[in-house]
Amino acid sequence: MFKIRYSPYKLNMKHVFRIARGSRISTPLILTAIQFEDVVGYGEASMPPLYGETQETAIRFISKVDLSGFNDPLDIEGIMNYVDGIDIGNSAAKASIDIALHDLAGKIAGKPCYKLLNLSGVKSISTSRTISIDTPGIIKERVLEAKDFQFLKLKLGSDNDIEIVKAVREVSNQPLFVDANQGWKDKNLALENIDWLKEQDVIFIEQPMPVDMEDEMAWLKSKSPLPIVGDEGVQRLKDVEKAVDFYHGINIKLVKSTGLNEGLKMAKLAKKLDLKVMLGCMSETSCAISAAFHLASLADWIDLDGNLGITNNPYKGIETIGGKLINNDIPGIGLVNPESYWDGV
Repeated sequence: MFKIRYSPYKLNMKHVFRIARGSRISTPLILTAIQFEDVVGYGEASMPPLYGETQETAIRFISKVDLSGFNDPLDIEGIMNYVDGIDIGNSAAKASIDIALHDLAGKIAGKPCYKLLNLSGVKSISTSRTISIDTPGIIKERVLEAKDFQFLKLKLGSDNDIEIVKAVREVSNQPLFVDANQGWKDKNLALENIDWLKEQDVIFIEQPMPVDMEDEMAWLKSKSPLPIVGDEGVQRLKDVEKAVDFYHGINIKLVKSTGLNEGLKMAKLAKKLDLKVMLGCMSETSCAISAAFHLASLADWIDLDGNLGITNNPYKGIETIGGKLINNDIPGIGLVNPESYWDGV
């Protein structure tokens, strides 16, 4: 018999997080726990404003989930097919169920999730450290704080992109990932920006233009000297085949893809289509970050630092040491003593 619990949670950020579309100092979450007999798995839904989910919509959706028709906790495919069919949208809420199911199944099988998914896994892997839009002085401080990371990820797409990059380059020569968050509205300006960024040791450009500017994105892809990665434009499996028209790679985030079950399918299809794979995140606890880590062997680029910029992480899981995520090989997604949060719920 399955038992589902959930808890609203507000994730507080160490610093104001600014991107091209706005800023925030916190992120609403729903933390979930799914129990089967005496084993419990843990999941998470992170819901930044862009995708339209809230704690209220997530609770409303999760309250509809009835697993009484299932008696095999390892049948994640069957369970998630049912969950996905309850209602459209609600990707983060669905991901919270999926992550909890994978944690539960891994614990029951006595395997870390990458083995449950028949993946090779990694012992450790470098992640980028995100630097959001701010004044040059604060950006320099953030960059110096991230000196142990092999890559930095810059949020651009505002009027002072060049100023931001120059500020970074005054204190660091670390290679850069760039995320414009749909901030460039003119294709010619976007191409000029990318030409200049190539000279600044930038590795790729993530979502340079709005997702509805498809003709412009196709044109930009054909001319860009750097790989273009789709984020907002590639959310679920159905989007991957179309992505080849606009992008050289895709950013898989569990909260967009409804979790590991579909995220794995997206990564495999991307590889088949010769698309690069990036593993990304929102502002998240160590629960969702640890879950995403289990797809790392399929990724070309890793951006799993969403738990590093928060002040109230309720979990301990896959740790980041010296700019690298370190595998702990704990069965499930890799959380350490997660019951400590739920003891008070």
